[in-house]
Amino acid sequence: MPIHKLLIPTPDGRADAFAAFPDHGERHPGVLMYADGFGIRPVIEDMARELAGHGYYVLVPNVFHRHGPAPLFDLPGHIGEEERPALMDRVMPLIMAHTAERVRRDADAYLGFLTTRPEVAPGPVAVTGYCIGGLLAARTAAAHPGRVAAVAAFHAPVGADGPGALAGISGEVHFGHAESDLTPDALAELNRGLDAAGVAHTSEIYPGTVHGFTMPDTDAFDASALRRHWDRLLPLLDRTLVSG
Repeated sequence: MPIHKLLIPTPDGRADAFAAFPDHGERHPGVLMYADGFGIRPVIEDMARELAGHGYYVLVPNVFHRHGPAPLFDLPGHIGEEERPALMDRVMPLIMAHTAERVRRDADAYLGFLTTRPEVAPGPVAVTGYCIGGLLAARTAAAHPGRVAAVAAFHAPVGADGPGALAGISGEVHFGHAESDLTPDALAELNRGLDAAGVAHTSEIYPGTVHGFTMPDTDAFDASALRRHWDRLLPLLDRTLVSG
């Protein structure tokens, strides 16, 4: 399945992006996918293709576009524990500069672009994300309750803004947490907040996982957890975008 390179107009310039979708002349439900902090790279393209193969138009923006087109810096083919500290030293300033206000402005642009593509079916879309991208997905869903039917986030700091920030979400939610990221007590607190806000959700710790478990190009990768991720994500999208 080919990757289609795109440029998305935003209030702060054009964001480079790519889309993957079945090119059969049909329209497909739209999914906005946010990459992890290491950004767009071959494994992200592979995940977008995999999701698109199930009948979706998947849009993946470079969330750090203000700093230049992706890739912003060279990444090794495999990100091991030795390489991670130096890479995080480069990534963290980009994450810290990506304020909630920037997220909101960009989300407006991304959703506007996605929903007007001729290959995208009318109606609400879904938003997915990994690591910091999962937090961006949650923020996007909370800011656009009428436009986002589902949000899924994996090994993501989704509670970083406090439980009240999730109250704006009207779509169905799945949060897949790394065991190294969240204690059972913290999970229970997060889920109580979702319950209190009336958010339909599944929110669970994936056993035996560490942060980044979905990414095959890192030492954190866990093949069984990646399968669990697809087993949660695909039915969610089917319920909310296809069947719903």
